[in-house]
Amino acid sequence: RRTDDVLIETLSPETSPVQTYKVTFPANPAGATAAPQLKVHDGQEWLYVLAGRLRLVLGEQDVTLGPGEAAEFDTRIPHWLAAVGTRPTEILSIFSKEGKRIHLRARPATRGD
Repeated sequence: RRTDDVLIETLSPETSPVQTYKVTFPANPAGATAAPQLKVHDGQEWLYVLAGRLRLVLGEQDVTLGPGEAAEFDTRIPHWLAAVGTRPTEILSIFSKEGKRIHLRARPATRGD
């Protein structure tokens, strides 16, 4: 599906409590200087940049991420995402509507496990 020229491909079943998407943002040469339109909603998001450069405005922070870089944030914090540069940006987005942390930390095995 497309939203504001952003292509969103669903990679997980609709019934899954954690949704996974491949998101492609169109090339945006003005992305580094564009005025962000921040939004908020319930949830927790983890994203990973596959290709291109992504501008992430998160509250007071304004960062540009490149391929191989990741971010995790509470979506109740005002945020905005856009491509930066003359090439599209592709990200993998994992989103939990319940706002639960998405990853688990492994603990070392103990005797008897």
